[in-house]
Amino acid sequence: MKYTLDYQKYAELARRVAAEGSVLLRNEEDTLPLRRGQRVSVFGRTQFEHYKSGTGSGGMVNAPYVTNIIDSLKENGIIQVNEALEQVYREWLKEHPFDVGEGWAMEPWNQEEMPVDEELAVQAAGQSDAAIVVIGRTAGEDKDNSAAEGSYLLTALEEELLRNVCHAFEHTIVVLNVGNIIDMKWVDRYQPQAVLYIWQGGQEGGRACVDVLTGKVNPGGKLSDTIAEDIEDYPSTENFGDPVENFYTEDIYVGYRYFETFAKEKVKYPFGFGLSYTKFQTEILGFSVQGTAVTAVAKVTNVGGVSGRETVQLYLEAPQGKLGKPLRQLTAFAKTEELKPGETEELLLKTELAEYASYDDSGVTGHKSCYVLEEGDYIFYAGTDVRSAAEAGKATLTELRVVRMVTEAMAPVQEFKRLKPFFFEEKDHAIANWEDVPLRTIDLADRILKERPTQSEYAGDRGWKLADVSDGKITLEQFLTQLSDEDLICMTRGEGMCSPKVTPGTAAAFGGVTEGLKRFGIPIACCSDGPSGIRMDCGTMAYALPNGTLLACTFDPELVEELYEMEGMELRKNKIDTLLGPGINIHRNPLNGRNFEYFSEDPYLTGTMAAAQLTGMGKYGVTGTIKHFACNNQEFKRHDANSIVSERALREIYLRGFEIAVKQGGAYSIMSTYGPVNGLWTAGNYDLLTTILRKEWGYQGIVMTDWWAKINEEGEPGSGRQTIPMVRAQNDIYMVVADAASNSAGDNTAEGLADGRLTRAQLTRNAANICGFLLRSVAMERFLDREEEECTELHNPISTEGAGESGQVLARLELPEPKILEDIELPLEKLSTKKGTSAVFQLHFPRIGRYELVFRMSSTLGELAQLPISVFLNNTLQQTVTLNGTEGQTMERVVTLPIRQDGEKYMKLYFGESGIDMHRMFLRYVGKNDIESFRNE
Repeated sequence: MKYTLDYQKYAELARRVAAEGSVLLRNEEDTLPLRRGQRVSVFGRTQFEHYKSGTGSGGMVNAPYVTNIIDSLKENGIIQVNEALEQVYREWLKEHPFDVGEGWAMEPWNQEEMPVDEELAVQAAGQSDAAIVVIGRTAGEDKDNSAAEGSYLLTALEEELLRNVCHAFEHTIVVLNVGNIIDMKWVDRYQPQAVLYIWQGGQEGGRACVDVLTGKVNPGGKLSDTIAEDIEDYPSTENFGDPVENFYTEDIYVGYRYFETFAKEKVKYPFGFGLSYTKFQTEILGFSVQGTAVTAVAKVTNVGGVSGRETVQLYLEAPQGKLGKPLRQLTAFAKTEELKPGETEELLLKTELAEYASYDDSGVTGHKSCYVLEEGDYIFYAGTDVRSAAEAGKATLTELRVVRMVTEAMAPVQEFKRLKPFFFEEKDHAIANWEDVPLRTIDLADRILKERPTQSEYAGDRGWKLADVSDGKITLEQFLTQLSDEDLICMTRGEGMCSPKVTPGTAAAFGGVTEGLKRFGIPIACCSDGPSGIRMDCGTMAYALPNGTLLACTFDPELVEELYEMEGMELRKNKIDTLLGPGINIHRNPLNGRNFEYFSEDPYLTGTMAAAQLTGMGKYGVTGTIKHFACNNQEFKRHDANSIVSERALREIYLRGFEIAVKQGGAYSIMSTYGPVNGLWTAGNYDLLTTILRKEWGYQGIVMTDWWAKINEEGEPGSGRQTIPMVRAQNDIYMVVADAASNSAGDNTAEGLADGRLTRAQLTRNAANICGFLLRSVAMERFLDREEEECTELHNPISTEGAGESGQVLARLELPEPKILEDIELPLEKLSTKKGTSAVFQLHFPRIGRYELVFRMSSTLGELAQLPISVFLNNTLQQTVTLNGTEGQTMERVVTLPIRQDGEKYMKLYFGESGIDMHRMFLRYVGKNDIESFRNE
């Protein structure tokens, strides 16, 4: 494949997306856009330190640069910046540097803010026409937001800043550089003239923000979440964050589904809302129903004074019937091209009524475990947000229709009550009614036993390679008969992190990870974090993309697809077969720290955006691994907190985005979650991964665990060793182990095969899933040397050497004549292990041979923290090792250094994340083989 990876185009496209996803919530007195020649004072330290993304694995992209707001304003040149105020901030920042935290999930939610008293605000106002106040927030993996000052709420210093600036200036613009929505009560207190959410825009986020502020781009973003008056107004808040059991009592009434049905008065900014610098007029020209296919035609006219884009959204109100329904459900949306003043465009909004059938998990309609359309009027509303949408037409069903018959799956086993509306005469408002959630009635163990495959014979090595399957010479079933039980078991193990068998610094290698598997021509595939760009822990740089919330707010899947075509090129160039993303869990509550990776509170918008990303990457032969399947809706105690949720809410809300990604986006790689749903850890949940995913949805692809996940037999606690139910459930790959052949993690798959709890046929079935992925991947073409890849790079700002380029020389050592296994200590006095730092040792090796570099270190962080160290010799990466949090316990990691020529070498260490306490570091000579063969390795 020939393709051109034009980094300038990449940056321009990412910048455009970041601007298009910005949401303007307030613009009094036409404060925005800023006019040429205006003078502005910029407040808030985040103007200098732009949050490109949230934290954790989804944010660990080594970007070549990150633009900020203040420098982008000055670069733009349209307006004049108050440089005296800027200098005050820069002087203050010298004594108050950015706090990166002490490692994984330890970065604070916000950074210390410079105090701004009335005098400074008044002084700045005398020199400026307007003020910009920038407020920043972060959160992420293993670090939820909190309903406290400095996270969801403003700090006292931020309140003082807004109060003094809004009082001193006639025009104040507040810019929110955040991962997801925050509390907005301060808008009423201080009445700023303009409020703009820019989210976390990746490395081009600063420039994109300025494009919107100056009117180069007219903001067309729409909220992908409801902003309520108070965090307590979200019905999920009551149970969010429980370390043991999280009851989903709000059931299907998530986000606007709840507020539009039960609590309209508690909404500050409705779902789908977003202002523009121009005015649009929307008119419904036509509405038609053919069977259950619905089409609406909307005419959009720009009646304002500047060019811009508008989004029209189509919502459904289904009859309440016996099941109860939300008063609004998003069913379609469309966005205009850029319309000049006076221009008009007609938009086609199509939907299929059957896709919005309700799931009856109790049998109250007489059709248990079926998707049904109850009789009555199905009324559609069209508009530019959920609240302003007006009636466009309706479809009427005279009798109940069964749309799809399935089987009970994933029903809870614990009693709890769920929300259901009860209406009096006023249809547009409901009161809360409560009903018992139906509990599981099927015997899951009996289902698994009855459905397990039994036929799989071992035929021995017939000389077939996986390429013979690719070339149509044999079937995949024939090929797999050659693999021994041990081979099949090894294939269930992915290796990493930072496996040397694939692209340096990436998350895992899977497929042909042992010599035995490689002998059969099974290639090794590579996967890399994450939703916001490629993570390579050795320091290799990659483009940092806008976060998931921002992408959803564009309401423009075509634009997102175009951006992810570029991501697909970048993945292919780096020999990465699947990106660990998009993340498509529902924004159940604003406090979920990982919301920045996910899209929305709405499953249709979520699934549509995920499908766009997959389609874009797929054009270059790579794909995304959609995650986390399912209900990863809080980070606190995510390994063990049990999500207790009805089968109906699962199917209509939490699984729906995944279903769209599978059926419309062609997903063929999925990651399960860390935690349990209704008592079963998802990595071994047969009903989730086989009954629903494969049997109902027809999914053909792989499922991998999250890294170092737990699995359980029903009624037992979760464990990383318990891989028997994982194999049964068709969670094909356990991520990750250090060495697949030696069973370094100590899983019990072989025990299950020996005592009959597993069959060879089950292992063969999972191996077929993995080989199916490999056969359609570029990894197969690389393995066979059939990959005719030709990537032309243009305008490339990314270093190919990454972290191997520079660093402070800490010591120059003349190593002694080595003795076998003798320790040669390296000094630690000047060593810094903070994120992004490099340290160089200038070493003179007196003899060729194999040396081992031994680290003895600890970390006070938890077991899921990922702390990578990369070791380079003369700027060539030797290995990246990852220390997980040890909670203070000292651990050892070893890197082999082949010294093929004596003399001076530069050894560089690169620390990809803070949090490591280094206790000892030494070299150990382990000898050499025949010199000539060693030199030729």
